[in-house]
Amino acid sequence: MSKIYKLGVIGDPIDHSLSPFIHSRFGRQENISLDYRAYKVSNIDLNSFIDEFFSSKSAKGLNITLPHKKNAVAAVDKLSEEASFLEAINTINQKSTMLYGHSTDGDGLIKDLNEKNINIKDKRILIIGAGAAIESVLYKIINAKPATLTILNRTIERAEILQVKYRSMINISIRAESSFYDLVINGSSAGLTGEFSPPDETLFNKDTIFYDLNYSLNGTSFCNWAENISENSYDGTGMLIAQAALSFYEWFGVMPDTKKIANEISDL
Repeated sequence: MSKIYKLGVIGDPIDHSLSPFIHSRFGRQENISLDYRAYKVSNIDLNSFIDEFFSSKSAKGLNITLPHKKNAVAAVDKLSEEASFLEAINTINQKSTMLYGHSTDGDGLIKDLNEKNINIKDKRILIIGAGAAIESVLYKIINAKPATLTILNRTIERAEILQVKYRSMINISIRAESSFYDLVINGSSAGLTGEFSPPDETLFNKDTIFYDLNYSLNGTSFCNWAENISENSYDGTGMLIAQAALSFYEWFGVMPDTKKIANEISDL
């Protein structure tokens, strides 16, 4: 009988997670037997849960989602270079007795943008939000060499923190520029909850590309707003699948096919 690998995703809330669905499909593709579950874990129970999870001989890895991406860093033995810079992880991989922490969010975003033929290099980019979702992808966005980068956040102090953190890499503006933006990336959870307050529409035109890091089977309020401006609007489903595939690669050393999963999710 083939070994069954114990995997999972932890967060709070977690009921909405599509990760069990995605990874079960990856396992079937690659003929790898796995038991992947979603676990609702509070902050106070985070470290004890991770310790107990990996005490199982069949445990292979965990995905980490909000609000645990930063706090879970303390539970691992070694961080990747990017995760160390971000001080946050979304993937834990167990090798022998060591726990390794990675962040696949940024690469997942870039992979999905590339598949949609969206190029960041030399583009004028507006980012909405300055929370954990944006922090997890900002490193890769900046490394892709945009022409300009603006971060707008309801609490300006949060945007200023990121401005200072990345000032050796790029000059981040925290106020909207007067020219059109080529790409708008929304990382505010308000884009999902329906409380989204749109920026001035004169900052965009019909060629502007809108990308929401959030995803919803019913569409997000950010995407619904953006569709009135441009035909180029996308939610974060593609990024979700891409970062999951990169986590799968960390665990098993094989890159699963992501193309069919998006269609299966849209049919849910």
